[in-house]
Amino acid sequence: MKKFFLLAGLVFLSTIVYSQKLSRIQYIQQYKDIAVRQMRMYNIPASIILAQGCLESGNGNSSLAVKANNHFGIKCHTSWKGKTYRHDDDKRRECFRKYNSAVESYEDHSIFLSTGKRYASLFDLKITDYKAWAHGLKAAGYATNPKYAQLLIDIIETYKLYEYDVPKTFNTTRKELKAKKRYEKMQKKALKKKGVVPPPPVVVGDDQPLQECRLYKYSKKRKIYLQDGKYYVYALKGDTYKSLAKEYKQFTKTVLKSNNLKSAERIAEGAKVFICNKFE
Repeated sequence: MKKFFLLAGLVFLSTIVYSQKLSRIQYIQQYKDIAVRQMRMYNIPASIILAQGCLESGNGNSSLAVKANNHFGIKCHTSWKGKTYRHDDDKRRECFRKYNSAVESYEDHSIFLSTGKRYASLFDLKITDYKAWAHGLKAAGYATNPKYAQLLIDIIETYKLYEYDVPKTFNTTRKELKAKKRYEKMQKKALKKKGVVPPPPVVVGDDQPLQECRLYKYSKKRKIYLQDGKYYVYALKGDTYKSLAKEYKQFTKTVLKSNNLKSAERIAEGAKVFICNKFE
């Protein structure tokens, strides 16, 4: 009988822990690195990405975000060939895109904006002009709420998200601009072929995917990056330091040491995790 009550108590406590909702500050802290990475690859202000994520997903607590990992309220549309989720919105049981992780949702949001014709004019705006981006999104029809632009601006200014909009990391050289144009052509062609989208372009900055990295022979499910002589990845849902060490054929203590940790801690989805030092 004692064992039964003990087990019931543990189940009750775990239910409380996992039912806790993210606050807006917690949401921003959890996804800011992903937003900055998307900004560097697609030239969309990180402040706008984070503000939309907060607003559209209810700080990651909406049923759409929890059950479909959809943080931006993007509907299926005709080009979508992936998983779907039915959810009541403007109409009953509308079709929304479903992702394997929040990281995929952030990636698809960037592709959705950068390949959509009605959002093309936004990319002529300054990366630091979050107000113009907010009003531009509303004018382009991203949302039906007449106060949508001001809601985004309020979130950005209340939490100082504009501090993440640093333009110095963006493509500026002629060579990089040509590479970006080539990539845009690739995207358009890919969207015509069953909705398949090519991987994001290689850009100058901290987050440069290393397709030639030796670690790729162990796993293909995520991109690997290099910073200050260390390889790192972005954690997916359910990752642990032990599972990442096993995935990349490393000792757990090596992964912990690379992240300046003495013991295994919980990894938040989207967190940057160093795997090991660069191979000589």
